[in-house]
Amino acid sequence: MRARLRVLSTKTIYSGKVVELRLDQVIEPGGVVASREVVCHPGSVVVLPRLPDGRVVLVRQYRYAVRQWLWELVAGSMDPGETPEESARRELREETGYRARTVKLLLDFYPSPGFLSERFFLVEAQGLTRAKAQPEADEQIEVGHFTRSQLVNMLHRKQIRDAKTLVAILWLVCSHNVSI
Repeated sequence: MRARLRVLSTKTIYSGKVVELRLDQVIEPGGVVASREVVCHPGSVVVLPRLPDGRVVLVRQYRYAVRQWLWELVAGSMDPGETPEESARRELREETGYRARTVKLLLDFYPSPGFLSERFFLVEAQGLTRAKAQPEADEQIEVGHFTRSQLVNMLHRKQIRDAKTLVAILWLVCSHNVSI
């Protein structure tokens, strides 16, 4: 029988608007005694918006942490009690103005499980219709529409550097037999 994780102590180092930083003393299932720094996050949604002609909607935003403008898929933190599908509809409308007739949960993944608890839910949005975008006050967003081949070219040219967008585009390419 495998040993279970034992948390010996937990100390909150920082608690902010988006994340919490914890220092945990643990005995891991393999018996390793360790100090673990954990950035706690409530979870996020990443939206793969697909237009009727097959193009994918991306947004370009400035990301202060890396000091760059990045092309990304629509994404954001989930509100308490919100399902990934509800969060996807809200984020899509806020950032792009599009409304989706259908949303479908495709997969979930951890972007950096070595120290971050955040779980991403990849949701595909289809049947898009235009409405008015409602970005947050601190968001400057450019909306772009890209074919699969344009996305593949962007991958080859290393123009997409955001991990959640890479995961989603690779899922799209691999699941639709588009060669890279």
